[in-house]
Amino acid sequence: MLALEMFRSLPRTVAGKAIGGRMPGILSGYAAPLRLVTIQEPRVDRPGWARLRTRLSGICGSDLGALSGRTSLYFSAVVSLPFVPGHEVVAELLEDCEDLPKGTRVVVDPVLTCAARGVEPCSACADGQTNRCERITVGHLSPGLQTGFCKDTGGGWGQQLAAHRSQLHPVPEGFSDEQAILIEPVACAVHTARRAGVRSGDRVLVSGAGSVGLFATLALRELTDAGEIIVVAKHAHQRELAREFGATEVVAPGEVLRRVRRATGAFQLEPEFSSPYLLGGVDVAVDAVGSKQSLETALQATRAGGRVVLSGMPAAADLSAAWFRELEVVGTYASAQGDAAFDQAVELVATDAVQQLAKSVASYPLHRWREALDHAHAAGRLGTVKVAFDPRSST
Repeated sequence: MLALEMFRSLPRTVAGKAIGGRMPGILSGYAAPLRLVTIQEPRVDRPGWARLRTRLSGICGSDLGALSGRTSLYFSAVVSLPFVPGHEVVAELLEDCEDLPKGTRVVVDPVLTCAARGVEPCSACADGQTNRCERITVGHLSPGLQTGFCKDTGGGWGQQLAAHRSQLHPVPEGFSDEQAILIEPVACAVHTARRAGVRSGDRVLVSGAGSVGLFATLALRELTDAGEIIVVAKHAHQRELAREFGATEVVAPGEVLRRVRRATGAFQLEPEFSSPYLLGGVDVAVDAVGSKQSLETALQATRAGGRVVLSGMPAAADLSAAWFRELEVVGTYASAQGDAAFDQAVELVATDAVQQLAKSVASYPLHRWREALDHAHAAGRLGTVKVAFDPRSST
C-alpha cells in the first residue's frame, strides 16, 4: 500500500528544530523526516482487531510538531519508529469487526488503551479514563500512545490501517466524510470543556482560534454555564468563526490584557525586561495553541487561584505566574471513553456552524504531501480550519 512514513533522522530533526519555526516550508522539503513509501498493509492478528481503508485523515498540530522537531523528547518513549502518522481518521471496515459489519464507516478514537493492547485494564482504563492509560508501551503492540504513532497499527496517512473494536465509532447516516473527520478533534474539545471546571457565570479566555480553539469555544458554550467567553484570534476569518462558535468577544493577541483588565477591573503591571501581566483577570483560561506566547498570555490574564487549561501541546514558557498567583495548571489530552465524549462530539458536529465549517475542509492525495503540509502550516493565514489527506485520491 501507499503511505507516508515518519522515520528516524537526527540531521533532519535537528534542522527542523533549528529553523522550522522561522521557515515552515523547510518542513515539507528536505528537512522533513517523512517519505512516501510502498509498504505492507498493517495487520494485527488478535481478537477484536480489523483492517480499515482510510477515507480521510486530518493533519493535526501535534503531527506538525513531530515533523518540525518541536515536540518534547518526553514523548520519544511512547512512540515506535518508523510509523505512519494520522490519528484523526474516518475509514471503512475491510472485514467484520465483532458487531460492526464489513463496509461500516467509522471514526477512530486513536488512544491505544489496555483493551487494544490485550492486557488487564490498568486503574485508569478500569475507571473509563482511557486517555490516561498506563500500559501504552506494553502488550502485543509496539510502544505508541496513539494510532498514528505506533509502527504496528499504521495511521491515517496511509491507504490502510488496523484498529481495535474499542477504538471504533460508527459514523451517523447523512454525515459527510468531511464532517466525520471533525468528530475526533471535537471529542477532544468536549474533554477540554470538562477539564476546565467552569462554574456558572465564570469568565473564560480561549487563547487561539485555530481548530482547537474554535472547537473548545463551541464545547465551552454548549456544555458549560460559562458567562463571557473571550477568544484570542489573529485573522479576520478566525474572528468571524469564533463568534459563530459561541465567543462573546474576540480580540487580537496584542489587545488581550487591555480587554480583560477593562472587563474585570484588574491591575496591569509592567515588569522590567518582561511581558506585562494582570493582578486579577479571568476565572479560566484555555491555551489552545501550545506556543510560548499563547501559554504566557493565558497565565498572565488569569486571576489568582484561577485555572489554566493546556489544550494545545505546550511549549516552554515562564511559569512564574503559576507559582506567584497559585494557578491551577491542568492538562487535557485526547478524550476518555468513559465520558462518552464521542457521542457528544457527534451532536456538536451536527450543528449548523460545524456543518458549514466541514465544507471548507481541504483534502490532498498522498503524493501531494508537501503541498498539504505547506497548506497546514499556513492554515490560519489562508482561512482553512482543517487540512486532510485522502489516500484514495490520485489527483
